[in-house]
Amino acid sequence: MGKKFTAASKKVDSQKKYSFTDGVKLAVETAPAKFDESIDVAVRLGIDPKQSDQQVRGAIALPHGLGKTVRVVVFAKGPKENEAKAAGADYVGAEDLVEKINGGWLDFDKCIASPDMMATVSKVAKVLGPRGLMPNPKVGTVTMNVGEAVTAEKKGKLDFRVDKAGIVHVSIGRKSMGADKLKDNFNAFIAAIVKAKPATSKGIYLRSLTVASTMGPGIKLDANEAMAGSGE
Repeated sequence: MGKKFTAASKKVDSQKKYSFTDGVKLAVETAPAKFDESIDVAVRLGIDPKQSDQQVRGAIALPHGLGKTVRVVVFAKGPKENEAKAAGADYVGAEDLVEKINGGWLDFDKCIASPDMMATVSKVAKVLGPRGLMPNPKVGTVTMNVGEAVTAEKKGKLDFRVDKAGIVHVSIGRKSMGADKLKDNFNAFIAAIVKAKPATSKGIYLRSLTVASTMGPGIKLDANEAMAGSGE
């Protein structure tokens, strides 16, 4: 992959800030792998992530999904179990699901729970937490409306959260989706990021933006254009 990456990197002007249309087109062109790579975005925010009142996180249903199959498990019992199954959950359970996860089974992408099941979920918190799979009410994965939550995750709901360096890393889809759909997803994501801006954040909020395929080089984007495209 080294030679392919080097060749791809030569097509990118590291000093230039591209429009999203040109940037994503270049990201697709410079994707060196044969598989359908994801298109990833990194946003550096003008916040202090060490401050509790400057945390940025949220969730959004992307217009065109993520371009992949999302495997969803649900902690639920009784009517909520039936609701989750009807919505297309890949596995629904309680203590049996705890046992499977503690046994090393992690063949899923999202985990949802009804509020009454959180004591049960806590038994696998040390496994789910580090992998970003722990259900959380802030992103809609702890809810009484488990059916709606399963449907949203299946369609491609994007969860985002700033890291310790003040950067949000997400995938906005696959290269096979094409530039138009990827741009719609990108604009929706940026709008959500802007909406989540902490009141205590001062100065420039979107410091820098980069787009890249899974195995390709990073491409700088014009943050001002991104703000305009987000509708903010």
